[in-house]
Amino acid sequence: MSDYRLLDTPIEYLKGVGPQRAAILKKELDIHTYIDLLQYYPFRYVDKTKFYKINELYEELPYVQFVGRIISKELIGANRTQRLVVWVHDNTGKIELVWFQGIKWIKDKIQIGSDYVIFGKVSVFNGKKNIAHPEIEDYSEFTQSRPSKLQSVYNSSEKLKIRGLDTKGISKLLKILVPLINGSIPENLNFDIIQSLRFLSRQESFKQIHFPDSPQQLVQARNRLKFEELFYIQLDLLKVKKEREINEKGFIFGKVGSYFNDFFYKNLPFELTNAQKRVIKEIRVDIGSGKQMNRLLQGDVGSGKTLVALMSMLIALDCGFQACIMAPTEILAKQHFETFSSLLSGLSINIAIITGSSKTAEKKKVLKSLLDGECQIVIGTHALIEKTVEFKNLGFVVIDEQHKFGVAQRAKLWSKNNQAPHVLVMTATPIPRTLAMTFYGDLDTSVIDELPPGRKPIMTLHKMENERFRVIHFMKEQISLGRQIYIVFPLINESETLDLKDLNEGYENLLVDFPLQKYGISVVHGQMKAIDKEIEMKRFLENKSQIMVATTVIEVGVNVPNASVMIIENAERFGLSQLHQLRGRVGRGADQSYCILMTKQKLGFEAKKRTSTMVATNDGFKIAEVDLQLRGPGDVAGTQQSGNTQFLIADLKKDYQILSVARKMASEIIDKDPNLLLPENLVLKNNLIRFRRTKEDWSKIS
Repeated sequence: MSDYRLLDTPIEYLKGVGPQRAAILKKELDIHTYIDLLQYYPFRYVDKTKFYKINELYEELPYVQFVGRIISKELIGANRTQRLVVWVHDNTGKIELVWFQGIKWIKDKIQIGSDYVIFGKVSVFNGKKNIAHPEIEDYSEFTQSRPSKLQSVYNSSEKLKIRGLDTKGISKLLKILVPLINGSIPENLNFDIIQSLRFLSRQESFKQIHFPDSPQQLVQARNRLKFEELFYIQLDLLKVKKEREINEKGFIFGKVGSYFNDFFYKNLPFELTNAQKRVIKEIRVDIGSGKQMNRLLQGDVGSGKTLVALMSMLIALDCGFQACIMAPTEILAKQHFETFSSLLSGLSINIAIITGSSKTAEKKKVLKSLLDGECQIVIGTHALIEKTVEFKNLGFVVIDEQHKFGVAQRAKLWSKNNQAPHVLVMTATPIPRTLAMTFYGDLDTSVIDELPPGRKPIMTLHKMENERFRVIHFMKEQISLGRQIYIVFPLINESETLDLKDLNEGYENLLVDFPLQKYGISVVHGQMKAIDKEIEMKRFLENKSQIMVATTVIEVGVNVPNASVMIIENAERFGLSQLHQLRGRVGRGADQSYCILMTKQKLGFEAKKRTSTMVATNDGFKIAEVDLQLRGPGDVAGTQQSGNTQFLIADLKKDYQILSVARKMASEIIDKDPNLLLPENLVLKNNLIRFRRTKEDWSKIS
């Protein structure tokens, strides 16, 4: 039976499982069928052919294995604090073994005077070497079935272990399953791929991933299984993209007219960078091709994405269409409205804004002007996707900070037309290559990789609490030079569980050194009313206040060229991308700007890595790569649009090369056979259908 019928057998029918174990496997590991168990891959492997002597054991070693004789066992403490302490020795020394759980079972199992094979991780406590919760096996039983290969280690849990489903128990089930399905695992790649990449068969790959004959065989199995997982993601994305190119006709913006040219020759505030010119050309090719554009525009904070978006929208206006831009917050929407109004002054272009706080009468007026075509550009928040918002002829859509919106929200916007408008999605959070290919693989991508001329790189400094006096002195110097300062806090109110300096306390402390009689201080946070936020923002923008104390509400949308210092309190509590976004609020004028990361004295590994990365580089793409290494793909991409980031075996942090090959092969297949109808591709078509049933939707823009 070389199809999926046997592999789709419910897991309770496997010998050694039964209803109770099946229930816990389903709940804890999401294992429902034979194929689910087969795809529950080991997270590491150990070489159990090597034995140490006790005097060779030290803390820095990975997991170790040795033979020792039990010389004593003792229960210490009572109830919840009870532990079992066992001393074991060989001819070179002795070591302590300790258990805090499963004590009764272990205590009854081991006998004083008997020899055991012990496997675990050495640690040091109170100057004594010990191993907590080691695996332990009677030496006579071990020698009868002594392993000669790498041993798989599986993630488990206490609930699983109670049912005997630790690493050993899961391995036992796989030893039953793998021979049982021999000859019944269908190939899911075509012959050409297997041949050209010299892959093991799928059957052999599953065998070697769980029970490797050698390190070389394990590498081959891993590469094969990683490839097929990444390949089907790419095949799915590229097939969707190709179908859209074939079926989704786009408005043809075939001319550049007076709106674009008048702006370019009369109102353009500075010369475009080469990167901006390149991206505008890429967009013009798309919107003049007759196909619907779906383009992702990446660019660091301050690189000029908004200007590119505006100039692209003016081409839509020249061709008789309306355009809109949707932003995730009112602050950013209003910032865009003010920026657009300023840039387009004197050009007789009707611009409007719609947000959740728009007054009813004003909103009605905008809705009417959109429907009759009088309003040419509308800027808004989520309010744009309400049913009451209708366009006469929407032709160009811009989504700013697109990761803040879900797929369904975006779809509502461009479904307001019978024919889909051109779509430009923008992000100021640079996306690592592997994520871009995986989550945005169905989009064309443009990158603005240079800053406008005259911008000086922001100088980033890391300071600790004992250096605060110097930081305050520096702030006063900057204010005396006419500059302004942001101070960002991670929380608004005091937290009982986190040792954080909150905004309210920070504001009060600030008044000691910066009294209101001499300095102006604005306060902005997410719980303020919109009108109050606007008043405080306006004071800062007009330089009536020199310091803005804020939460991350200013992460996007605040543009004050005179603000040259960003101080981030408790910087260890922020992620890298957020630190980079916050830093981008300064450096917008011609003056030298600074970002000061304030942290506590003692930092963990990740916090040290984040702060050192920020100090070392202003390059958003380098920062994004480090962020991926630290946090993983789901967190970096954002949960709303990322789809299922739980890869079974692939690792986007490490598998760029495999991903590149998978995308190249998928692209060649789709270009040649978009509907996968050729005989050699039927296996791919059938497995793609299965893949789509078992995976969440990946980030499709339309």
